[in-house]
Amino acid sequence: MGQTSLWMFPIYGSACLLEPLFKKLKKIPIQVRGSIYALCIFAGEYLSGRFLDKRALCPWNYERSRWHIRKVVRLDYFPNWFFAGLLFEKLLSQEDAHNNEAV
Repeated sequence: MGQTSLWMFPIYGSACLLEPLFKKLKKIPIQVRGSIYALCIFAGEYLSGRFLDKRALCPWNYERSRWHIRKVVRLDYFPNWFFAGLLFEKLLSQEDAHNNEAV
């Protein structure tokens, strides 16, 4: 059974903070960009997870994974966050292009 928390709305919503990074990294190879995005997502996951864990509010616990860091980050999720970052980049770039056409 899964569980979640209202805290997840601002946590997932904070992905929009990566938008300025997308613009700066535009010309860097995709492997480097994806890795940077994954590391940023790991940082956000770690910081928010530790914040919530200290208050007994964290809805996720990765202690059953051998690749966890303090129960709040799973290093084996790197490929997922790599591609999620590239997906966010693509979606936000399309939105920028659409907004520029409207002007």
